[in-house]
Amino acid sequence: MYTIGEFAAFGRVSVRMLRHYDAIGLLTPARVDSSTGYRQYSNDQLQHLLRIVELRGLGIGLDRIAAVFDAGSTAGDESSALRTVLEERLGEIESSLAEDTARLERIRRRLRLLEGTETMSESVTYRPIEPVTVYAVRGIAPGMGPENVGPMVGPLIGRLDRALTAAGRPILEPSIFWYEEVEGSEGLAVNISYPAETEPVAGTGYDVVELPAIPLAATTLHRGDMSGIGDSWSALVDQVVADGYRMTGASREVYLEAKGHIPGPDWVTEIQVQVERI
Repeated sequence: MYTIGEFAAFGRVSVRMLRHYDAIGLLTPARVDSSTGYRQYSNDQLQHLLRIVELRGLGIGLDRIAAVFDAGSTAGDESSALRTVLEERLGEIESSLAEDTARLERIRRRLRLLEGTETMSESVTYRPIEPVTVYAVRGIAPGMGPENVGPMVGPLIGRLDRALTAAGRPILEPSIFWYEEVEGSEGLAVNISYPAETEPVAGTGYDVVELPAIPLAATTLHRGDMSGIGDSWSALVDQVVADGYRMTGASREVYLEAKGHIPGPDWVTEIQVQVERI
Protein backbone atom coordinates (compact mmCIF):
# COMPACT_ATOMS: atom_id res chain seq x y z
CA MET A 1 0.00 0.00 0.00
CA TYR A 2 1.08 3.56 -0.67
CA THR A 3 0.50 6.62 1.45
CA ILE A 4 -1.22 9.49 -0.32
CA GLY A 5 2.11 11.31 -0.58
CA GLU A 6 3.88 8.34 -2.13
CA PHE A 7 0.99 7.67 -4.50
CA ALA A 8 0.94 11.30 -5.59
CA ALA A 9 4.70 11.26 -6.24
CA PHE A 10 4.57 8.09 -8.33
CA GLY A 11 1.62 9.42 -10.32
CA ARG A 12 3.22 12.87 -10.66
CA VAL A 13 0.15 14.66 -9.37
CA SER A 14 -0.46 16.74 -6.25
CA VAL A 15 -1.97 15.43 -3.05
CA ARG A 16 -4.66 18.08 -3.46
CA MET A 17 -5.57 16.62 -6.86
CA LEU A 18 -5.84 13.11 -5.39
CA ARG A 19 -8.22 14.43 -2.75
CA HIS A 20 -10.27 16.02 -5.56
CA TYR A 21 -10.40 12.72 -7.48
CA ASP A 22 -11.61 11.06 -4.30
CA ALA A 23 -14.26 13.73 -3.71
CA ILE A 24 -15.78 13.30 -7.18
CA GLY A 25 -15.60 9.51 -7.05
CA LEU A 26 -13.06 9.18 -9.86
CA LEU A 27 -10.34 7.50 -7.79
CA THR A 28 -11.17 6.56 -4.21
CA PRO A 29 -8.47 5.24 -1.85
CA ALA A 30 -8.23 1.49 -1.31
CA ARG A 31 -8.25 2.11 2.43
CA VAL A 32 -9.00 5.01 4.77
CA ASP A 33 -7.93 4.74 8.40
CA SER A 34 -11.07 5.24 10.48
CA SER A 35 -9.24 6.94 13.34
CA THR A 36 -6.73 9.13 11.50
CA GLY A 37 -8.43 9.57 8.12
CA TYR A 38 -5.18 8.74 6.36
CA ARG A 39 -5.68 7.52 2.80
CA GLN A 40 -3.83 4.55 1.35
CA TYR A 41 -3.74 3.34 -2.24
CA SER A 42 -3.06 -0.09 -3.69
CA ASN A 43 -0.47 -0.94 -6.31
CA ASP A 44 -3.26 -1.82 -8.78
CA GLN A 45 -4.62 1.72 -8.50
CA LEU A 46 -1.39 3.21 -9.81
CA GLN A 47 -2.25 2.16 -13.36
CA HIS A 48 -5.68 3.74 -12.88
CA LEU A 49 -4.06 7.01 -11.80
CA LEU A 50 -1.59 7.01 -14.68
CA ARG A 51 -4.46 6.55 -17.13
CA ILE A 52 -6.19 9.62 -15.64
CA VAL A 53 -2.98 11.65 -15.92
CA GLU A 54 -2.48 10.54 -19.54
CA LEU A 55 -6.02 11.45 -20.59
CA ARG A 56 -5.91 14.77 -18.76
CA GLY A 57 -2.69 15.54 -20.63
CA LEU A 58 -4.61 15.00 -23.87
CA GLY A 59 -7.14 17.60 -22.81
CA ILE A 60 -9.93 15.14 -21.96
CA GLY A 61 -12.26 16.27 -19.19
CA LEU A 62 -12.76 14.39 -15.94
CA ASP A 63 -16.41 13.66 -16.72
CA ARG A 64 -15.44 11.86 -19.93
CA ILE A 65 -12.65 9.99 -18.14
CA ALA A 66 -15.16 8.88 -15.52
CA ALA A 67 -17.44 7.59 -18.30
CA VAL A 68 -14.59 5.45 -19.65
CA PHE A 69 -13.96 3.90 -16.24
CA ASP A 70 -17.70 3.40 -15.67
CA ALA A 71 -17.93 1.52 -18.97
CA GLY A 72 -15.11 -0.73 -17.81
CA SER A 73 -16.63 -1.46 -14.40
CA THR A 74 -20.26 -1.92 -15.49
CA ALA A 75 -20.02 -3.38 -18.98
CA GLY A 76 -16.44 -4.58 -19.11
CA ASP A 77 -15.96 -2.48 -22.26
CA GLU A 78 -13.40 0.12 -21.25
CA SER A 79 -11.38 -0.25 -24.48
CA SER A 80 -14.37 0.62 -26.66
CA ALA A 81 -15.28 3.61 -24.47
CA LEU A 82 -11.67 4.77 -24.48
CA ARG A 83 -11.52 4.56 -28.28
CA THR A 84 -14.69 6.66 -28.56
CA VAL A 85 -13.34 9.34 -26.23
CA LEU A 86 -9.99 9.45 -28.04
CA GLU A 87 -11.65 9.72 -31.45
CA GLU A 88 -13.88 12.55 -30.19
CA ARG A 89 -10.85 14.38 -28.82
CA LEU A 90 -8.96 13.84 -32.07
CA GLY A 91 -11.83 15.44 -33.99
CA GLU A 92 -11.87 18.40 -31.60
CA ILE A 93 -8.15 19.00 -32.01
CA GLU A 94 -8.29 18.69 -35.80
CA SER A 95 -11.15 21.19 -35.92
CA SER A 96 -9.27 23.56 -33.64
CA LEU A 97 -6.13 23.28 -35.78
CA ALA A 98 -8.11 24.10 -38.92
CA GLU A 99 -9.64 27.16 -37.24
CA ASP A 100 -6.26 28.31 -35.94
CA THR A 101 -4.67 27.84 -39.37
CA ALA A 102 -7.38 30.05 -40.89
CA ARG A 103 -6.80 32.65 -38.17
CA LEU A 104 -3.05 32.61 -38.82
CA GLU A 105 -3.61 33.35 -42.50
CA ARG A 106 -6.01 36.17 -41.67
CA ILE A 107 -3.46 37.68 -39.26
CA ARG A 108 -0.69 37.41 -41.84
CA ARG A 109 -2.93 39.05 -44.46
CA ARG A 110 -3.85 41.84 -42.07
CA LEU A 111 -0.17 42.45 -41.39
CA ARG A 112 0.55 42.56 -45.13
CA LEU A 113 -2.23 45.13 -45.53
CA LEU A 114 -0.76 47.24 -42.74
CA GLU A 115 2.71 47.00 -44.29
CA GLY A 116 1.37 47.98 -47.70
CA THR A 117 2.62 44.80 -49.36
CA GLU A 118 -0.95 43.78 -50.20
CA THR A 119 -4.12 45.67 -51.03
CA MET A 120 -7.76 44.68 -50.74
CA SER A 121 -8.57 42.68 -53.86
CA GLU A 122 -12.27 43.59 -53.99
CA SER A 123 -13.53 47.14 -54.44
CA VAL A 124 -16.65 48.65 -52.91
CA THR A 125 -19.38 49.73 -55.31
CA TYR A 126 -22.52 51.80 -54.68
CA ARG A 127 -25.73 50.97 -56.50
CA PRO A 128 -29.48 50.47 -55.95
CA ILE A 129 -30.80 46.96 -55.26
CA GLU A 130 -34.07 45.82 -56.81
CA PRO A 131 -36.80 44.29 -54.60
CA VAL A 132 -37.01 40.50 -54.58
CA THR A 133 -39.59 38.02 -53.34
CA VAL A 134 -38.13 35.01 -51.54
CA TYR A 135 -39.09 31.80 -49.78
CA ALA A 136 -37.55 32.07 -46.31
CA VAL A 137 -37.12 30.43 -42.92
CA ARG A 138 -35.99 32.12 -39.72
CA GLY A 139 -34.16 31.07 -36.57
CA ILE A 140 -32.91 32.91 -33.48
CA ALA A 141 -29.20 32.68 -32.67
CA PRO A 142 -28.20 33.37 -29.03
CA GLY A 143 -26.04 36.29 -30.14
CA MET A 144 -23.92 37.78 -32.87
CA GLY A 145 -20.66 36.33 -34.17
CA PRO A 146 -19.82 33.20 -36.17
CA GLU A 147 -19.75 31.02 -33.05
CA ASN A 148 -23.45 31.77 -32.53
CA VAL A 149 -24.68 32.11 -36.12
CA GLY A 150 -22.67 29.28 -37.71
CA PRO A 151 -24.44 26.38 -35.97
CA MET A 152 -27.82 27.81 -37.03
CA VAL A 153 -27.16 27.88 -40.77
CA GLY A 154 -27.01 24.19 -41.67
CA PRO A 155 -30.24 23.19 -39.87
CA LEU A 156 -32.09 26.20 -41.32
CA ILE A 157 -30.99 25.41 -44.88
CA GLY A 158 -32.05 21.79 -44.42
CA ARG A 159 -35.41 22.89 -43.07
CA LEU A 160 -36.02 25.22 -46.00
CA ASP A 161 -34.92 22.64 -48.58
CA ARG A 162 -37.27 20.02 -47.13
CA ALA A 163 -40.20 22.44 -46.93
CA LEU A 164 -39.81 23.64 -50.52
CA THR A 165 -39.37 20.11 -51.84
CA ALA A 166 -42.47 18.93 -50.00
CA ALA A 167 -44.43 21.86 -51.41
CA GLY A 168 -43.23 21.20 -54.96
CA ARG A 169 -41.45 24.54 -55.18
CA PRO A 170 -38.17 24.93 -57.10
CA ILE A 171 -34.92 25.76 -55.26
CA LEU A 172 -33.59 28.75 -57.18
CA GLU A 173 -30.31 30.63 -56.89
CA PRO A 174 -28.81 32.77 -55.52
CA SER A 175 -29.70 32.23 -51.89
CA ILE A 176 -29.96 35.35 -49.73
CA PHE A 177 -29.24 35.59 -45.99
CA TRP A 178 -30.05 38.55 -43.80
CA TYR A 179 -29.86 39.24 -40.09
CA GLU A 180 -31.97 41.28 -37.69
CA GLU A 181 -31.68 42.22 -34.05
CA VAL A 182 -34.30 40.70 -31.75
CA GLU A 183 -35.83 43.52 -29.75
CA GLY A 184 -35.45 43.15 -26.01
CA SER A 185 -32.82 40.40 -26.14
CA GLU A 186 -29.26 39.65 -27.22
CA GLY A 187 -30.55 37.22 -29.84
CA LEU A 188 -30.02 37.62 -33.56
CA ALA A 189 -32.63 36.58 -36.13
CA VAL A 190 -31.02 34.55 -38.92
CA ASN A 191 -33.05 34.54 -42.15
CA ILE A 192 -32.22 32.16 -45.01
CA SER A 193 -34.00 32.28 -48.34
CA TYR A 194 -34.17 31.34 -52.01
CA PRO A 195 -35.74 33.52 -54.73
CA ALA A 196 -39.39 32.70 -55.40
CA GLU A 197 -40.90 32.18 -58.84
CA THR A 198 -42.57 35.06 -60.65
CA GLU A 199 -45.85 33.96 -59.05
CA PRO A 200 -44.94 32.93 -55.47
CA VAL A 201 -46.90 30.11 -53.85
CA ALA A 202 -47.38 29.98 -50.09
CA GLY A 203 -46.79 26.69 -48.33
CA THR A 204 -46.13 24.92 -45.05
CA GLY A 205 -42.74 25.34 -43.39
CA TYR A 206 -41.62 28.51 -45.14
CA ASP A 207 -42.66 32.15 -45.48
CA VAL A 208 -43.11 34.25 -48.60
CA VAL A 209 -41.13 37.43 -47.90
CA GLU A 210 -40.82 40.58 -49.98
CA LEU A 211 -37.33 41.99 -49.53
CA PRO A 212 -37.71 45.69 -50.28
CA ALA A 213 -35.62 47.65 -52.72
CA ILE A 214 -32.50 49.34 -51.37
CA PRO A 215 -32.22 52.86 -52.81
CA LEU A 216 -28.45 52.85 -52.38
CA ALA A 217 -26.33 49.93 -51.22
CA ALA A 218 -22.61 49.56 -50.63
CA THR A 219 -21.53 46.18 -51.95
CA THR A 220 -18.36 44.11 -52.09
CA LEU A 221 -17.46 40.52 -52.93
CA HIS A 222 -16.14 37.95 -50.50
CA ARG A 223 -14.35 34.99 -52.05
CA GLY A 224 -13.89 31.68 -50.24
CA ASP A 225 -15.55 30.07 -47.25
CA MET A 226 -17.07 31.96 -44.35
CA SER A 227 -14.00 31.94 -42.10
CA GLY A 228 -12.81 35.29 -43.46
CA ILE A 229 -16.08 37.03 -44.19
CA GLY A 230 -15.59 39.20 -41.11
CA ASP A 231 -12.50 40.67 -42.76
CA SER A 232 -14.48 41.44 -45.93
CA TRP A 233 -17.18 43.08 -43.83
CA SER A 234 -14.60 45.18 -41.97
CA ALA A 235 -13.06 46.27 -45.27
CA LEU A 236 -16.50 47.25 -46.56
CA VAL A 237 -17.25 49.32 -43.45
CA ASP A 238 -13.84 51.02 -43.57
CA GLN A 239 -14.42 52.04 -47.19
CA VAL A 240 -18.00 53.22 -46.54
CA VAL A 241 -16.75 55.52 -43.77
CA ALA A 242 -13.80 56.72 -45.86
CA ASP A 243 -16.14 57.53 -48.77
CA GLY A 244 -18.37 59.69 -46.58
CA TYR A 245 -21.36 57.37 -46.17
CA ARG A 246 -23.14 55.90 -43.18
CA MET A 247 -25.06 52.61 -42.92
CA THR A 248 -28.81 52.91 -42.54
CA GLY A 249 -30.13 49.35 -42.78
CA ALA A 250 -29.45 45.68 -42.19
CA SER A 251 -26.91 43.84 -44.31
CA ARG A 252 -27.59 40.99 -46.72
CA GLU A 253 -25.39 38.19 -48.01
CA VAL A 254 -26.10 37.03 -51.57
CA TYR A 255 -24.42 33.73 -52.46
CA LEU A 256 -23.62 34.29 -56.13
CA GLU A 257 -21.55 31.14 -56.55
CA ALA A 258 -22.10 28.44 -53.95
CA LYS A 259 -22.06 24.79 -54.89
CA GLY A 260 -23.66 22.59 -52.25
CA HIS A 261 -24.20 23.66 -48.67
CA ILE A 262 -20.62 23.43 -47.37
CA PRO A 263 -18.70 26.68 -47.96
CA GLY A 264 -15.60 26.19 -50.08
CA PRO A 265 -12.73 28.18 -51.58
CA ASP A 266 -14.64 28.72 -54.85
CA TRP A 267 -17.64 30.40 -53.22
CA VAL A 268 -18.42 34.02 -54.13
CA THR A 269 -20.63 36.03 -51.77
CA GLU A 270 -21.80 39.58 -52.27
CA ILE A 271 -22.22 41.63 -49.09
CA GLN A 272 -24.83 44.38 -49.35
CA VAL A 273 -25.70 47.10 -46.85
CA GLN A 274 -27.96 50.12 -47.23
CA VAL A 275 -26.14 53.44 -46.97
CA GLU A 276 -26.66 57.15 -47.40
CA ARG A 277 -24.19 59.97 -47.88
CA ILE A 278 -23.43 61.98 -44.77
